[in-house]
Amino acid sequence: MTATSADGRRVGVVGGTFDPPHIGHLIVASEARWQLGLDEVRLVPAREPPHKPDRLPAPPEARLRWLERAIDGREGLVVSRAEIDRPGPSYTADTLERMAAGEPGAHLWFVLGSDQLEGFAGWHDPGRILRLARLAVVPRAGADPEAVRALADRVAPGRADWLDVPAVAVSSTMIRARIAAGRPIAFLVPRGVEEALAEEGLVASPRIGPTERRPRDIA
Repeated sequence: MTATSADGRRVGVVGGTFDPPHIGHLIVASEARWQLGLDEVRLVPAREPPHKPDRLPAPPEARLRWLERAIDGREGLVVSRAEIDRPGPSYTADTLERMAAGEPGAHLWFVLGSDQLEGFAGWHDPGRILRLARLAVVPRAGADPEAVRALADRVAPGRADWLDVPAVAVSSTMIRARIAAGRPIAFLVPRGVEEALAEEGLVASPRIGPTERRPRDIA
């Protein structure tokens, strides 16, 4: 674990739709904080994810609310409204620029999966992202480490760090599919998220049996 720098806070940024947030998101955030010696990890739900035009996510405020329940009581993890409050597509470069301007001297890391690294050159203004932050790369299950490192050397030479994160085969897509099928999501999402979804009628309450109430469809 790297020691905290004396001349500026060390901040990690984890973006996504978080539709809904699950244990994989929290594991990545927690490991990034520990392995990189970060003072804080900001989870930033996108208002309009530019890379997912084929499906409209749940309303921004709902996803923000679920994420706040997910990290409740977790030291060093915070939810940022940086993209929720900004109209238009949620571009990472713009988010990082505003964070850097609001906290001069802070050292930023943008956390992304190795699968996202493959298309990073096609993101909106990737050069600006690399000027503002280092990349913290999470290798995906089955990825060839040497190939990923070679890609990082081409895409972000000298600006990438590696996270050793336990592989967890959980995704928001899988969670939504289970909800639509009436299947349980216990332990796949934080308890607070399950309770929030139950309060909104999207899943059965974790406090009652599955036959006592039928959740309404999330789709």
